[in-house]
Amino acid sequence: MRKSTLSNVVRNLFRLIFRLFILTVIVIVMVFTIKTIRYPSMQVKIEPIEKVAIDNAVAQRLGQAIQFPTISFESKVDTTAFENLDSFIQKSYPLIDSLLEKETINRFSYIYKWQGKNPKLNPILLLAHLDVVPVEESSLDKWTHPPFSGKIVDNVIWGRGAMDDKSSIFSILEAVEMLLKSDYLPERTVYLAFGHDEEVSGLNGAQVIAKKFKQQKIEFEFILDEGSLIVENAVAGLASPLALIGVAEKGYTTLTLTANLEEGGHSSMPPSETAVGVLSKAIYTLQENPFPAKIDGAVRDMFNHIGPEMGAFNKVLFANLWLTEGLIVGQFNKSPQSSAMIRTTTAPTMLRGGIKDNVLPTKASARINFRILPGETVESVANYVRETIDDDRVIVAPPDAQKSQNPSVVSSTESFGFQIIQTTIQQLNPDVVVAPSLVIAATDSRHYTELSDHIYRFQPIQIDKSETKRFHGIDEQLEVENYKNMIRFYRELILNAGR
Repeated sequence: MRKSTLSNVVRNLFRLIFRLFILTVIVIVMVFTIKTIRYPSMQVKIEPIEKVAIDNAVAQRLGQAIQFPTISFESKVDTTAFENLDSFIQKSYPLIDSLLEKETINRFSYIYKWQGKNPKLNPILLLAHLDVVPVEESSLDKWTHPPFSGKIVDNVIWGRGAMDDKSSIFSILEAVEMLLKSDYLPERTVYLAFGHDEEVSGLNGAQVIAKKFKQQKIEFEFILDEGSLIVENAVAGLASPLALIGVAEKGYTTLTLTANLEEGGHSSMPPSETAVGVLSKAIYTLQENPFPAKIDGAVRDMFNHIGPEMGAFNKVLFANLWLTEGLIVGQFNKSPQSSAMIRTTTAPTMLRGGIKDNVLPTKASARINFRILPGETVESVANYVRETIDDDRVIVAPPDAQKSQNPSVVSSTESFGFQIIQTTIQQLNPDVVVAPSLVIAATDSRHYTELSDHIYRFQPIQIDKSETKRFHGIDEQLEVENYKNMIRFYRELILNAGR
């Protein structure tokens, strides 16, 4: 009798658990369904416009500009290259040179002011930079065409700066010159600011320009710098090209790790641990324990713009991040580009240690670069590194304040500036999906944070996701039609901003 009673209790308990399980599944399915149904599209219906005709001479001018090797160096400036580029700009854009106010900053950076008709309207500011990164000597033979040739072959412009960032400089200049030729006068004042040292932190270019604007008490309606792109095959499950408008950018810092041991000695009698070994272990530990992934802020907002435009399965996943976040993070971790959007990244970049191959060094050091997710800070990164390594023999030097920056604030997607940028994109590219995004690199815009609450980072270049490696890489290039579309974008942006 007791066994029978116990069996009945067990059976009833299992029935109850099973019913609870079925009820839980039903509730989850209902929640998934409701959230997916209520997952609204964030896209704006914009009437496409006819693209203006642009002469092929614009490509020739960009190719010529690439031939000036305006390379950024930490400790020097190639004055000849920058001065020759400035002379070329003056000669190539005579209306800009004669009709716009120009101010030179630290010899090689420039501010252009195009006075608008309505002084009551806040001006807009378009940013770009004149400098480019160097080309490694060892990579020269891997370039299809020399990096400073500026050649145009098969309707492609080749060379350093074709993407980053002379195409922005010259597409802005072409757009303004085109509007000046048509006697257009903007409703609101338009400023152009071109720095000469963005690739080495912008301390003598953009930072000084921003201080100048601050002294003049100028408040910009919005600021637009380089940053995110129009990317094809950007996210699995999204068929349309994705136009990403950077509403925030990651911070950055570089920390120096130094392993110190009391004794060195001869390499024929190595101890169980050496300075090089201790340092290597610390680096390995950091890489094996990456910063936690997070889907919030600008990235979550991006997902909310992308998700409703995807197929049914992916739409369900993105509509229900409360349960599927782990799956999404797993997918994003498979690509360095997407992984960088959801966590603070750790990148060992420089190593130093030893004076001879048979001498054990007492000291070895490494420099580790971090790109910091919004919500974290330079100080919190340094603390995480110390706690993760947890080895008194490895000293983590305090971050260099001059070469560190906390993440930016997140600009609104409801502002006039964002809406104008989105409208312009969709007028010229009606097939794209537009979304806010987090820029994983640093731009000159970080120096302008006190001048506007609405700072955006978007470069109107359309490329496949696989081509992003050309930025700072081998075979930097830009299709001529792509470049013409950049000019059309800036032209329409200026027109739209004045309406």
